[in-house]
Amino acid sequence: MNLVKSEKLEKSMHELQFSVDAETFKAAIDKAFKREGKKYNVPGFRKGHAPRTVIEKMYGADIFHYDAINDLFPEAYEAAVKEAAIEPVGRPEADVVSENLEEGVVLKVTVPVKPEIKVGGYTGLKATKNVNTVSDADVDAELARMQDRNARIVTREGAAENGDTADLDFEGFVDGEAFEGGKAEHYSLVLGSGSFIPGFEEQVVGHAAGEEFEVNVTFPEEYQAAELAGKAAVFKIKLHEVKTKEMPVLDDEFAKDVSEYDTLDELKASIRKGMEEQNEKQASLQVENDLVDQVIGTIEGDIPDAMYESRLDELVRDFEYRLQQQGLKLEMYLQYMGQTMETFRASFKEQAEKQVKIRLALEAVAAQEKIEASQEDFEAEMQRIADAYKMEVEKVKELVSEAEVKKDLAVNKAIDFIKEKAEIIENKVAKDKE
Repeated sequence: MNLVKSEKLEKSMHELQFSVDAETFKAAIDKAFKREGKKYNVPGFRKGHAPRTVIEKMYGADIFHYDAINDLFPEAYEAAVKEAAIEPVGRPEADVVSENLEEGVVLKVTVPVKPEIKVGGYTGLKATKNVNTVSDADVDAELARMQDRNARIVTREGAAENGDTADLDFEGFVDGEAFEGGKAEHYSLVLGSGSFIPGFEEQVVGHAAGEEFEVNVTFPEEYQAAELAGKAAVFKIKLHEVKTKEMPVLDDEFAKDVSEYDTLDELKASIRKGMEEQNEKQASLQVENDLVDQVIGTIEGDIPDAMYESRLDELVRDFEYRLQQQGLKLEMYLQYMGQTMETFRASFKEQAEKQVKIRLALEAVAAQEKIEASQEDFEAEMQRIADAYKMEVEKVKELVSEAEVKKDLAVNKAIDFIKEKAEIIENKVAKDKE
């Protein structure tokens, strides 16, 4: 490969021209003939046994040239990119400038490249860090959730109450006629959840297991089944069983059962500390987001659409992978949600564009401030990943690119640099005052 031309174009596009010598081109043609020549039918010859000269005379002298060029292109293009020291961010568009057996091949490629980005002032920025305080009510609410998670489900004797789960059969009638979808057996209904027609659950409350009774309701005017909207209905009910939660007592024994602590006061203190740490992390993250938003607002440079599309593709693939982990295909998900692939992709567009801008802006800061990740930083990150996934460090190193990891670490350092140079005002905020 010989790099003939390397030229910057507008809007972060780049043109490359490179040549492949005649000898290499001829060898590629020979290889293409051996692979592709078997596909051609030539009268008087068994399929796949016609001489190359006969095939070329019948189908054209350059019949194998473009197969040869396609074979040569990847390696030649990669070499040209390396020599030109550019960083493509999208698919290249290639054209053949010239090709012949005496001089070889000359190819022209236009490709979107990573843009040269400039950012404005990224030091001396201002941000407010609002840290939510943790009240006694917050701690009590978390204790109540722990209490609920550790509740026993027991059969209630006597009348059902809100919060109980009723096991019941029902069948609905409008004007004395049963309607479609209005019947079920052994349906579990949490009373007070508001999941049924208004008035239904309230009329189950007060009844006991074994009772049969009727519930009278009126469907809402905006009910999804138009034929039932606004209609009065009667449901015949058979209540099989009522179950309720038996809450554990909040005392030292509870603390011992659900945690590593011996007393309820120690458990409360731990809950408070954990919530305070979480609030601190959330506030710090919000400050980072605020500062980065200010930086990306100063971006100068032409960002090619290919970068946005590439990031959008990654977001869609990540979403599809998470669906697969849940046993659901993307096509089925889109059907459930009433979306097309186009509208689904469009929903990621803003996120993709912002993430691309954030990355480019932070890389620009790192470059301008000469921020780099050291070998010690890299080794520490490898150890962190190894510990997180319970893998050997050397195995992790085999799976990642050291250069890319160091780029990521440098970007993180750029965020830290921006925060260090920013003026951050910290406020303690009570939730009820937000």
